[in-house]
Amino acid sequence: MTTRQRKGEKDIVKEPTKLDIFHKALKPESKWTDKDEFLDVIYWFRQIIGFVIGVAWGIFPFKGIIAIIVFFAINAGVVHIYFSSFQKADEEEYGGMVEILKEGLMTSFASFLVSWIICYSALHGV
Repeated sequence: MTTRQRKGEKDIVKEPTKLDIFHKALKPESKWTDKDEFLDVIYWFRQIIGFVIGVAWGIFPFKGIIAIIVFFAINAGVVHIYFSSFQKADEEEYGGMVEILKEGLMTSFASFLVSWIICYSALHGV
């Protein structure tokens, strides 16, 4: 997304900064003109979710396949609520719901596992 301002004979193109994108991500029903910008927000949002849930699972000594399944359910649920209710994004614009839900899922899972293992091992002496 670029905004153009007329200054004499020249066009000045202002690229959005990371702070602009951050504000847009926190503002409900933002208009995303750049598909990749929105998908980047979903990607990094997922990384934060993965890290936070991993730390929580490490503090409260959760273990096993049930903890992993709950992670995937929370992760997918929060992302779905974010893009469909908070941002009210048209999922077809971004390749469908499956495309949005899988954006950054495996790297989020890796962040979750690393933070979960480190916290669990540090706090519970395994």
